[in-house]
Amino acid sequence: MILSTRPVAKRPTPPPADEPPKPTPPTPTAPSQPNSVTLGPRDRVIGQVYIEGDLRVAGVVEGEVEVTGDVEIDEMAKVKASLSGQDVNIRGHVNGSVVARKRLIVGRSGSLIGDVRVARLVIQDGARFSGKVAMGAAALEAPAKAAEAPAQAQPAVVVLPEEPPELPAPVEAAILPQVSADGKDGKDGKDGKAKGKVPPPKGKAKAR
Repeated sequence: MILSTRPVAKRPTPPPADEPPKPTPPTPTAPSQPNSVTLGPRDRVIGQVYIEGDLRVAGVVEGEVEVTGDVEIDEMAKVKASLSGQDVNIRGHVNGSVVARKRLIVGRSGSLIGDVRVARLVIQDGARFSGKVAMGAAALEAPAKAAEAPAQAQPAVVVLPEEPPELPAPVEAAILPQVSADGKDGKDGKDGKAKGKVPPPKGKAKAR
Protein backbone atom coordinates (compact mmCIF):
# COMPACT_ATOMS: atom_id res chain seq x y z
CA MET A 1 0.00 0.00 0.00
CA ILE A 2 1.48 3.30 -1.15
CA LEU A 3 0.53 6.51 0.65
CA SER A 4 0.72 9.82 -1.24
CA THR A 5 2.51 12.68 0.47
CA ARG A 6 1.01 15.42 -1.80
CA PRO A 7 -1.32 17.83 0.00
CA VAL A 8 -4.93 17.44 -0.84
CA ALA A 9 -6.49 20.56 -2.40
CA LYS A 10 -9.28 21.95 -0.34
CA ARG A 11 -12.52 22.71 -2.05
CA PRO A 12 -13.84 26.23 -1.50
CA THR A 13 -16.68 26.28 0.85
CA PRO A 14 -19.72 28.11 -0.53
CA PRO A 15 -20.93 31.02 1.55
CA PRO A 16 -24.03 30.52 3.54
CA ALA A 17 -27.27 31.28 1.83
CA ASP A 18 -28.12 34.20 4.09
CA GLU A 19 -24.74 36.01 3.53
CA PRO A 20 -24.78 38.53 0.63
CA PRO A 21 -22.02 38.27 -1.98
CA LYS A 22 -19.06 40.57 -1.55
CA PRO A 23 -18.94 43.45 -4.05
CA THR A 24 -16.26 43.30 -6.69
CA PRO A 25 -13.74 46.13 -6.35
CA PRO A 26 -13.98 48.58 -9.24
CA THR A 27 -11.39 48.34 -11.95
CA PRO A 28 -9.21 51.45 -12.02
CA THR A 29 -9.93 53.49 -15.16
CA ALA A 30 -7.57 55.71 -17.07
CA PRO A 31 -7.86 59.44 -16.30
CA SER A 32 -10.11 61.31 -18.73
CA GLN A 33 -8.23 63.20 -21.43
CA PRO A 34 -8.95 66.92 -21.92
CA ASN A 35 -11.46 67.77 -24.61
CA SER A 36 -10.24 69.61 -27.71
CA VAL A 37 -12.42 71.12 -30.44
CA THR A 38 -11.11 72.27 -33.82
CA LEU A 39 -13.03 74.39 -36.32
CA GLY A 40 -11.60 73.98 -39.80
CA PRO A 41 -11.15 76.65 -42.48
CA ARG A 42 -14.57 75.82 -43.99
CA ASP A 43 -16.40 75.76 -40.66
CA ARG A 44 -18.63 78.66 -39.63
CA VAL A 45 -20.25 79.06 -36.22
CA ILE A 46 -22.78 81.77 -35.33
CA GLY A 47 -24.16 82.09 -31.80
CA GLN A 48 -23.06 81.22 -28.27
CA VAL A 49 -20.38 78.56 -27.87
CA TYR A 50 -19.34 76.93 -24.56
CA ILE A 51 -16.57 74.31 -24.59
CA GLU A 52 -15.20 72.25 -21.71
CA GLY A 53 -11.62 72.06 -22.94
CA ASP A 54 -9.51 73.72 -25.62
CA LEU A 55 -10.60 75.39 -28.85
CA ARG A 56 -8.76 75.98 -32.10
CA VAL A 57 -10.38 78.17 -34.74
CA ALA A 58 -9.37 78.27 -38.40
CA GLY A 59 -12.73 79.34 -39.84
CA VAL A 60 -15.36 81.96 -39.08
CA VAL A 61 -16.97 82.52 -35.67
CA GLU A 62 -19.58 85.15 -34.78
CA GLY A 63 -21.26 85.61 -31.43
CA GLU A 64 -19.87 84.68 -28.01
CA VAL A 65 -17.23 82.04 -27.18
CA GLU A 66 -16.46 80.79 -23.66
CA VAL A 67 -13.77 78.14 -23.22
CA THR A 68 -12.51 76.57 -19.99
CA GLY A 69 -9.14 75.76 -21.58
CA ASP A 70 -6.94 77.53 -24.14
CA VAL A 71 -8.03 79.33 -27.30
CA GLU A 72 -6.01 79.29 -30.52
CA ILE A 73 -6.93 81.59 -33.42
CA ASP A 74 -5.16 80.61 -36.65
CA GLU A 75 -3.90 83.06 -39.26
CA MET A 76 -6.80 82.59 -41.70
CA ALA A 77 -9.49 82.71 -39.00
CA LYS A 78 -11.97 85.57 -38.79
CA VAL A 79 -13.63 85.98 -35.40
CA LYS A 80 -16.27 88.60 -34.70
CA ALA A 81 -17.13 87.58 -31.16
CA SER A 82 -16.14 87.93 -27.53
CA LEU A 83 -13.55 85.37 -26.37
CA SER A 84 -12.94 83.96 -22.89
CA GLY A 85 -10.30 81.37 -22.00
CA GLN A 86 -7.13 80.57 -20.10
CA ASP A 87 -4.37 81.22 -22.65
CA VAL A 88 -5.58 83.07 -25.74
CA ASN A 89 -3.26 83.10 -28.75
CA ILE A 90 -4.36 85.27 -31.67
CA ARG A 91 -2.67 84.95 -35.05
CA GLY A 92 -5.75 85.78 -37.12
CA HIS A 93 -8.32 88.57 -37.05
CA VAL A 94 -10.46 89.12 -33.95
CA ASN A 95 -13.04 91.86 -33.49
CA GLY A 96 -14.46 91.70 -29.96
CA SER A 97 -13.60 91.78 -26.28
CA VAL A 98 -11.16 89.21 -24.88
CA VAL A 99 -10.80 87.77 -21.36
CA ALA A 100 -7.60 85.77 -20.80
CA ARG A 101 -7.33 84.35 -17.30
CA LYS A 102 -3.64 83.49 -17.78
CA ARG A 103 -2.13 85.19 -20.82
CA LEU A 104 -3.08 86.89 -24.07
CA ILE A 105 -0.70 86.75 -27.02
CA VAL A 106 -1.24 88.76 -30.20
CA GLY A 107 1.09 87.32 -32.83
CA ARG A 108 2.85 89.12 -35.66
CA SER A 109 0.11 88.27 -38.12
CA GLY A 110 -2.64 88.88 -35.55
CA SER A 111 -5.14 91.72 -35.42
CA LEU A 112 -7.29 92.52 -32.38
CA ILE A 113 -9.91 95.25 -32.09
CA GLY A 114 -11.61 95.33 -28.70
CA ASP A 115 -11.13 95.80 -24.98
CA VAL A 116 -9.21 93.13 -23.07
CA ARG A 117 -9.05 91.94 -19.46
CA VAL A 118 -5.94 89.85 -18.92
CA ALA A 119 -3.48 88.64 -16.34
CA ARG A 120 -0.55 89.00 -18.77
CA LEU A 121 -0.35 90.61 -22.21
CA VAL A 122 2.14 89.94 -25.00
CA ILE A 123 1.99 91.89 -28.27
CA GLN A 124 4.58 90.83 -30.79
CA ASP A 125 6.26 93.12 -33.30
CA GLY A 126 4.01 93.67 -36.30
CA ALA A 127 0.73 92.88 -34.52
CA ARG A 128 -2.21 95.29 -34.62
CA PHE A 129 -4.19 96.09 -31.50
CA SER A 130 -6.81 98.74 -30.75
CA GLY A 131 -8.69 98.86 -27.46
CA LYS A 132 -8.47 99.34 -23.71
CA VAL A 133 -6.43 97.06 -21.44
CA ALA A 134 -7.25 96.06 -17.85
CA MET A 135 -4.63 93.87 -16.17
CA GLY A 136 -4.44 92.03 -12.88
CA ALA A 137 -6.59 89.77 -10.74
CA ALA A 138 -8.98 92.58 -9.86
CA ALA A 139 -9.75 93.17 -13.52
CA LEU A 140 -10.50 89.48 -14.07
CA GLU A 141 -12.69 89.09 -11.00
CA ALA A 142 -14.80 92.17 -11.72
CA PRO A 143 -17.54 91.16 -14.14
CA ALA A 144 -18.19 93.40 -17.07
CA LYS A 145 -21.03 95.65 -16.08
CA ALA A 146 -23.45 96.58 -18.77
CA ALA A 147 -23.85 100.26 -19.22
CA GLU A 148 -27.07 101.44 -17.72
CA ALA A 149 -29.44 103.01 -20.16
CA PRO A 150 -29.80 106.71 -19.46
CA ALA A 151 -33.19 107.83 -18.24
CA GLN A 152 -35.34 109.41 -20.85
CA ALA A 153 -35.12 113.13 -20.61
CA GLN A 154 -38.40 114.87 -19.97
CA PRO A 155 -39.17 117.64 -22.43
CA ALA A 156 -38.50 121.04 -20.91
CA VAL A 157 -41.38 123.49 -20.74
CA VAL A 158 -40.32 127.02 -21.57
CA VAL A 159 -42.72 129.88 -20.80
CA LEU A 160 -42.10 132.83 -23.06
CA PRO A 161 -43.23 136.32 -21.99
CA GLU A 162 -46.15 137.80 -23.82
CA GLU A 163 -45.10 139.89 -26.74
CA PRO A 164 -45.98 143.62 -26.39
CA PRO A 165 -48.41 144.99 -28.96
CA GLU A 166 -46.72 146.25 -32.05
CA LEU A 167 -46.60 150.03 -32.26
CA PRO A 168 -47.00 151.78 -35.61
CA ALA A 169 -43.78 152.90 -37.10
CA PRO A 170 -43.16 156.66 -36.65
CA VAL A 171 -43.92 158.69 -39.76
CA GLU A 172 -41.45 161.37 -40.60
CA ALA A 173 -43.30 164.53 -41.75
CA ALA A 174 -41.50 166.45 -44.43
CA ILE A 175 -41.90 170.22 -44.02
CA LEU A 176 -41.88 171.87 -47.42
CA PRO A 177 -41.13 175.59 -47.71
CA GLN A 178 -43.96 177.86 -48.89
CA VAL A 179 -43.36 179.32 -52.31
CA SER A 180 -44.90 182.61 -53.34
CA ALA A 181 -46.16 183.57 -56.77
CA ASP A 182 -42.87 185.22 -57.72
CA GLY A 183 -40.94 182.02 -57.19
CA LYS A 184 -39.43 183.05 -53.85
CA ASP A 185 -39.99 181.26 -50.59
CA GLY A 186 -42.64 182.62 -48.36
CA LYS A 187 -40.31 183.79 -45.62
CA ASP A 188 -39.53 187.35 -44.92
CA GLY A 189 -35.94 188.21 -44.31
CA LYS A 190 -36.83 190.12 -41.14
CA ASP A 191 -39.37 188.13 -39.15
CA GLY A 192 -39.27 184.88 -41.08
CA LYS A 193 -43.05 184.86 -41.56
CA ALA A 194 -44.66 183.98 -44.82
CA LYS A 195 -46.17 186.82 -46.83
CA GLY A 196 -49.91 186.48 -47.04
CA LYS A 197 -50.50 188.94 -49.95
CA VAL A 198 -49.72 188.46 -53.58
CA PRO A 199 -48.26 191.65 -55.20
CA PRO A 200 -50.57 193.32 -57.76
CA PRO A 201 -49.58 193.17 -61.38
CA LYS A 202 -47.55 196.09 -62.71
CA GLY A 203 -49.10 198.75 -64.98
CA LYS A 204 -52.37 200.67 -64.85
CA ALA A 205 -55.60 199.27 -66.03
CA LYS A 206 -56.97 200.96 -69.18
CA ALA A 207 -60.27 202.81 -68.84
CA ARG A 208 -63.10 201.78 -71.10
